[in-house]
Formats: sequence, structure tokens, C-alpha cells
Amino acid sequence: MDVAAASGEVQPGRVRHNEGVTGSAMTLRVCAMTWEADDVLSMALRAPDDVDLPAWEPGAHIDMELGDGLVRQYSLCGDPADRGEYRVAVLREDHSRGGSEYVHRTLRPGDLIDVRGPRNHFRLEDAERYLFIAGGIGITPILPMIAAVRDTGRPWRLLYGGRRRSSMAFTDTLARYGSAVRLAPQDEVGLLDLNTALAVVDEHTLVYCCGPAPLIDAVHERCPAEQLRVERFAAPEPEDDALPADAFAIELARTGRTVHVPADRSVLDVLLDHGVEVPNDCREGICGSCETKVVSGEVDHRDYVLTDRERRAGSTMMVCVSRACGHRIVLDR
Repeated sequence: MDVAAASGEVQPGRVRHNEGVTGSAMTLRVCAMTWEADDVLSMALRAPDDVDLPAWEPGAHIDMELGDGLVRQYSLCGDPADRGEYRVAVLREDHSRGGSEYVHRTLRPGDLIDVRGPRNHFRLEDAERYLFIAGGIGITPILPMIAAVRDTGRPWRLLYGGRRRSSMAFTDTLARYGSAVRLAPQDEVGLLDLNTALAVVDEHTLVYCCGPAPLIDAVHERCPAEQLRVERFAAPEPEDDALPADAFAIELARTGRTVHVPADRSVLDVLLDHGVEVPNDCREGICGSCETKVVSGEVDHRDYVLTDRERRAGSTMMVCVSRACGHRIVLDR
């Protein structure tokens, strides 16, 4: 029986282009699920009518709607050249917010899910050399980056840690790269030797790091910010000296309406209250789903998504946490 017909799903496979910066929306079918390591399931997603999926580059992720309004972001870890399939990998977490539990216990091959994207705030930039550092499921966005860099012939290394070897996903895939990859299971060799790995980083090397917060924080302490690119699973704990919030006004460029943001409310909440539809999930400034174009005005960036260069450009903001520096800002809404 055709699952789409039985469930009444809307036009599976058709891409619906959004007007904002959040990418496309589509309904895809789970066509395969594979155990990649202890508690790590990968999923292959395809359009039911086999149309090509939107193109993506290494570092991109998609938003997956997982029932009851739950939306979670997962890095694409397949081959960008394969336009017929998206592949993600999901770790089952003991303290899941619901996403990983749904994937592991409820989703099965043949099921249809709504997907948005792809979006990319972890782009592979041009450099002479690369150092990749991954912890646990943080290997997923790194996989297509390694393949892309390998094809350029530029030098690179990967330092990949996990609690134990059996919990580290995609080690068979990484084996093809030989000595460029160092696997470091914690129960065998202890914590990653970041001091040695980062001691040789110079201005010609970019460091890409994805994994748990303690790993990212440790890399931050040892690596110049100009050379470091990170992707987080969760926002850091707020600092005691965080900047205070002030009230300001937002002009909505598409309608000319002006709305006011009090000091104790986020831009996102105010926009939603006024009927302005804004995709959102984390509300912590890490997922990028609420990204909104800025027409004019200076932004007080408080997210963990944009690079320093993107912040200086000031052309976009994460409205769940960021604010205006002055009394007014104009948004493309």
C-alpha cells in the first residue's frame, strides 16, 4: 500500500519554496535506516517521486519535523553530488528533548516526514590546510568536508574522539583515508590531545570542530578565533556579564508596519504575537532556523551561528536571541 495515499499526506516530494532565508520545504520518504555505531542510526531520505532534492554543500543541515510540532536539525553527512538522497545520522540520547527518541523508536523505512532546508552556517571555506576535530556524533558534518578537501589535494588531518570505539560512527568510511585520520576512543587513550593537535595551527590553517560543548570550549581556549569554525549542539551557559537588553522598534519592510520590542521580550516572540510567521526551534541562537534578513539598522548579535565576517556585514540576524543596537531596525518581513 502506498503510504502517502493511505495517510493523506500533501503532495509528497514537491518542493515548496519559502520567501525567507530558511530554504525549501518538502515531504520526503525514509527509504533506509542503518546502524552506524552503538545508538547511532543513519537515515536515507528521498522524494517519493524521485525528483532531485535541493543542492547542498558540506556543513549544511536540514530541519526535520518529527511529530507533534517537534522540529530538530540534523547535519547532512552524505554525498552532495547525489541529488537524489539526503543522509543524516541520529544519536539516541538518554536525555533527549524528543527528537532522537522519535527517530529511534517511531520512524521506520517507508514513513514520510516534512523537511526544511538545506541551510548552512558551517560552510567549508577556502584554506591552504585543514584540521578537523570531531567528538561523537559531531563527525556527521565533518564527513562531507573531508571528502571535498581530499578531492582538492590540500593537506588535512582529522582528530576524532568518542567514549569507546563501538560508539564512534562511520569509522569504516574513515578507514579509507589512512594516516590522515586519528581515532581516539576515550576508554583506550583518554581525552583528545588538543595541545599537540593545535600546536602547529598557523594563519594558513582552518580548524573545523563539532561535538559536545566541553570539546568546543577546550578547542576555543587553544585556537585563535580567526582560524576556528565550530558548530554546537547546545548554547553555552549564559555569562553573568551579558549585555542588558533595551527596548526598540522594528519596521517590517514588506508591510511598513512598526512593532515594539520590550526589554524583556525577544524579537521572535513579538513577531509571532503580531502574526508574522517565523520558523523557529531552539530559541537559543544555535539552530539558525529563525534567521531573518536585515534591511537597515545595527544588530546586537547574540547567536552562536554567524561568523565574525557575517556579523560585521550585518545583513541577517537570529531573531530568537539577537537585538537592535539602536532604537530601530528594519527587517525583511
